[in-house]
Amino acid sequence: MDITQLILDDHAEQRRLFSIIEQIEPTDVEALSAVWLRLSAFLDVHAEAEERFFYPDLMKLGEGANDAEDGTVEGETEDAIEDHNKLRDAVKAVEAHEVGSPAWFAAVGEANVVNSKHMGEEERQGLTDFRLNADVATRHALAVKFAAFEAEHITGVKPVNKDPEAYVEAHG
Repeated sequence: MDITQLILDDHAEQRRLFSIIEQIEPTDVEALSAVWLRLSAFLDVHAEAEERFFYPDLMKLGEGANDAEDGTVEGETEDAIEDHNKLRDAVKAVEAHEVGSPAWFAAVGEANVVNSKHMGEEERQGLTDFRLNADVATRHALAVKFAAFEAEHITGVKPVNKDPEAYVEAHG
């Protein structure tokens, strides 16, 4: 088991859930609500799990990969935490709209855009950096913690934005 693969698997599931929402009729409020509830909880739990188990070790072992912000692991991590905050805000914005309305679909679409941009960066930067610089035993140990956390919090976590600079300072 490898934390980088678990994160990639989660990304695939997030993409799948956004796609499912796009294919549900706007009048099927019950189905839309159920899938969105699952997706929004999943997004929050995933971000929190990364912030607890992935990024602290990336800060210790990484060097900055590909197009990392300012070419450093600190820039890479700070950007990821900022992205998580933007995603939490985009997820919360969906709640302001009636499920199935055009405004609701637009807000879900915006959350999808924010999430997709983040996942692409993370896949090129942090995940690549970690695969290059963390040994298999470390990746396995973190995967166990990551999987257990996600399983324990299957219904969600309280979404809390974090100060990216303070996060980097605390884990650097």
